[in-house]
Amino acid sequence: MTPKTLAAPLPLPCGAVLANRLAKAAMSEGYSDAAGHATPRLEALYRRWAQSGAGLLLSGNIQVDPTHLERPLNVVVSDDSGLAALSAMAAAGTSGGMHFWAQISHTGRQVDAKINPAPLSASAVEIDVIRGRGFDFAAPRAMTEAQIEAAIAQFAFTARTVKAAGFTGVQLHAAHGYLISQFLSLHSNTRTDRWGGSLENRSRFLLETLAAVRAAVGPAFPVSIKLNTSDFQKGAFTNAECVALVGMLNSSTLDLLELSGGSLEQPKQVGAALKEEGEDKLPESTRKREAYFVEFAGAVKAAAQMPVMVTGGFRTVAGMVEAVANGELDVIGLGRPMIADPETPRKILSGEIAKTLTPETNIALFHLLGWNNMQLERLGDGLEPDLDLPGDAASAAFKALETGNFATLMQSRLA
Repeated sequence: MTPKTLAAPLPLPCGAVLANRLAKAAMSEGYSDAAGHATPRLEALYRRWAQSGAGLLLSGNIQVDPTHLERPLNVVVSDDSGLAALSAMAAAGTSGGMHFWAQISHTGRQVDAKINPAPLSASAVEIDVIRGRGFDFAAPRAMTEAQIEAAIAQFAFTARTVKAAGFTGVQLHAAHGYLISQFLSLHSNTRTDRWGGSLENRSRFLLETLAAVRAAVGPAFPVSIKLNTSDFQKGAFTNAECVALVGMLNSSTLDLLELSGGSLEQPKQVGAALKEEGEDKLPESTRKREAYFVEFAGAVKAAAQMPVMVTGGFRTVAGMVEAVANGELDVIGLGRPMIADPETPRKILSGEIAKTLTPETNIALFHLLGWNNMQLERLGDGLEPDLDLPGDAASAAFKALETGNFATLMQSRLA
């Protein structure tokens, strides 16, 4: 098995083709302007990644609703006021000739209380996170039927707008505890109407949003979904439910299904578990693969009629090649390795490296977020990553940065 396996092109159901099997996964950038518009720093970041060799770049969270931000200075596309800046960002990301897709999202209850003291969610169930770690979430309000329909329309508008801006595809964020994920989970969705209860009802918001987005962008434009293989949390969305949901998605026009897992409550997306994992907890004796979710992706892939991408934990080229060659997935998603070395895909495909950089192995769990974001700040400024940056220093710097970004956002709302 050689990197040639990873260099093979991948035709998508809509007719588009990915040049290879490596993708830069979505990572929150947090440097729009105060209005939520893209900036020259985002252009610089994606122009750099456009030369990485990855067949697909996914943007960080582009929010469909300005009152539901994952963090201050997310890009927001809720009207066409930022279209020129968004077009410049799209041009930068496609400058290498590869695909650049916009990941679009609604946070639901997963929004800081300073940004939204009364967020919307599937149900009025508070998020359960460790307090004192920089998280401050208000109790959410259960969405009305009209608010659900309005949110679906927001996704469709954003998808249509990013297409007009020049992005070559779109991804719906249905993982990691954001709004669509909140509808899918019995833990956060306690509704008794047609949007809750059975898996079919809990999946309705995702399926109707997907249909609305497809209608907005047309049949030849790639549409993807990012979905948890499992929430890995007792009483929440399970792998068995994921497999069943994929059966429903098979009758849709989905072009690529990206698999991940976890949420802020249970951060399995960075390989950690803070709560009881429920029925999908793997015995230690069976943890044989480097990537977090490959053990569960196989069952999903077997049920899926669309290409499958897996993100989370891939570090060795041998592990990537094995997963693709064995038919467990079609595309490898790379996140943190593309921060540590923006040329990682090119080096993999050329045979230059057998393993990605792994600076995170020396960073404490609660410093990871700050460390990665401070590296992104450097990349946006045209600098090289600082792999020697201590985790505690990075975490402190990120806290100060976000404090300033919150102030910028709040001040703009008073203007």
